[in-house]
Formats: sequence, C-alpha cells, structure tokens
Amino acid sequence: MSLLPLFLFVIIFGIIALVFIVKVFGYIYTYLFWGAIYVPTKEEKIKIMVNFLEITPGQKIVDLGAGDGRLLIALAKAGATAYGYEVNPFLVSIARKNIKKAGLEDKAFIYLKNLWRQDLRNFDGVVIYPMAHMMARLEKKFEKELRPGAKVVSKHFVFPNWKPTKSEDDVHLYLKK
Repeated sequence: MSLLPLFLFVIIFGIIALVFIVKVFGYIYTYLFWGAIYVPTKEEKIKIMVNFLEITPGQKIVDLGAGDGRLLIALAKAGATAYGYEVNPFLVSIARKNIKKAGLEDKAFIYLKNLWRQDLRNFDGVVIYPMAHMMARLEKKFEKELRPGAKVVSKHFVFPNWKPTKSEDDVHLYLKK
C-alpha cells in the first residue's frame, strides 16, 4: 500500500490548518493591542469619508488601523499624502502590494506600528474605523495631539463627548477645537 495518498492528505490538511491559524492569529493579534478587528470599508463609505475631509493637495491624512490600504489609496488619489498605521503584519504586506499596484508609493505609506504609540501632531486629518471600546481613549488622544481645525472622520462609532459636525450613512465628521 502506498503512503502517497496519506502524505498528500497530511500536507493539504496542514496547509488548510496553517491558513486558518494565520487568519485567526491576525484577528487576535490586532485585538490584543487594543485595536479593532479587520473589517474592510466598503467603497461607498470610502467616498463619503474622503469627501468629508475636503482634501486639498499636500494635506497629510492618517488612517489609524489602515488594514489593506484601500482608504490610503483613495486618500492619495484625492490629493493627500496618506499615512497608515496597522498592527497586523499580514495586512501591512497586502496594503503595500495594493499601494504599489495603484502606483502611489510616493503618496501613500503604511507602517507596521501601533496607533497608540504614534504622535498625530503633524496631521491635518484622521480617518478611523474603530470599535466602541476604543472611542473614549481615541478622543483623549486626539484632544491631546491634534491641532485645532484637524478633521476626524469615523466610520460607524461616535465619540463619547465630541459632537459630529456632519453625519451621513453612518460616517461622522468631527472638527478638533
């Protein structure tokens, strides 16, 4: 009896198990660092988020939890210099490939870094698609670090004390006072 079928089964099962572990680890890794799980932003929401920022050429916008880079690409196409911070190394790799494929390596940048450890003083705007447990802490970080007039666009979740200046289809715009 040949061991080849058993060997192939073990290899295939091993690959499937490895993919599953990598996928689950990506979610757990992100959540352990006080972040959000990866949920891709839909194209119609991206358009609203970018429009809310009213980007002028040269503005620096940061995406906190940049995922696969789709929002960074949209921001760069709108004229911003877009920066993203993401703690999931697999998503950072995908985002870098997507940015390169879009030909925006000189306008969109993603870093494997924890958003909580980044200084946001030099940014004109921020985009976030966080989770509810992050909002109070983000509000404090933005109060401390963002300059007056900076725009913050949040998908779905709202800050406990800040009031949005504009909301549309579950996207909220805030102006730092």
